Amino acid sequence: MIKVEGLTRKYGAFTAVDDISFVCQPGTVTGFLGPNGAGKTTTMRVMVGLTPATSGTVTIGGHFYKDIPNPGRHVGVLLDASAQHAGRTGREILEIGARTMGLPASRIDEMLALVSLTPVEAKRRLRNYSLGMKQRLGIAHALLGDPSVLILDEPANGLDPAGIRWMRGLLKGYAERGGTVLLSSHLLNEVELIADEMILIGHGRIVAQGDKKSLLAGAGPGATHVTSLDNERLSAALRDKGYVVAPAGEGLRVETQTVEVGRAALEHGIVLSDLRAAEGGLEDLFLELTGDTQRDELVAGPVA
Repeated sequence: MIKVEGLTRKYGAFTAVDDISFVCQPGTVTGFLGPNGAGKTTTMRVMVGLTPATSGTVTIGGHFYKDIPNPGRHVGVLLDASAQHAGRTGREILEIGARTMGLPASRIDEMLALVSLTPVEAKRRLRNYSLGMKQRLGIAHALLGDPSVLILDEPANGLDPAGIRWMRGLLKGYAERGGTVLLSSHLLNEVELIADEMILIGHGRIVAQGDKKSLLAGAGPGATHVTSLDNERLSAALRDKGYVVAPAGEGLRVETQTVEVGRAALEHGIVLSDLRAAEGGLEDLFLELTGDTQRDELVAGPVA
């Protein structure tokens, strides 16, 4: 378990993290979301003793990171996949980690196989790795000691779609076995698929936190994308119920929950070929709650 209590980190007059508190429970993946510069990486650095807190505390399993004996056996960390000696091979980097943690050499091959780095790739020097390969090696290093807690900062950077799906399954399986995962990412759709709990941070302060379902429910009634065999009649039926309806591709976008759209279709005997929550969800909530911290001006309305 990770427990953050009243954590603040200041750099002179600048406050990077401002009195934040949260808990990451075993058996869950917690998504840590926020714009660039929101304080995510600073918080994670404080967790693992790389940056001192100005005030407040962070404990992992009830201990400060610096007090955990052989911490790599308890906490797996990936903050920067390039933060290794560029002249060492992938295998050498894992060998150093294994020796430091007192692990058998067989663990190295297990981790290389787990992250799908081939024997040839393992012999390459880190400077010749792609970003995706560095991420795979970083995940292997984080998992090397079979820790009970994982702290990962943007681990999907550089991974292709297949790699992202692989990582999603890996972390879900890890949590299902009782592990604790804190995952920072800007890939909101991926976080929405994998996270059990979410923490949204902006300007160093937590603006929302809770389980995915309650957070998204609090964002409003949501919207639905629907396609039927008679869109015109379905559109009229939905408008009669007071819902806002607009064309969307081959179907309709309706400003209400999917259950209400399905109910209206059933009442009028209209056959549906597609019914799902419209895109937005976590992204809309994220932008709404962190809007004043965004670098880019947001354009209202759908983009063609």
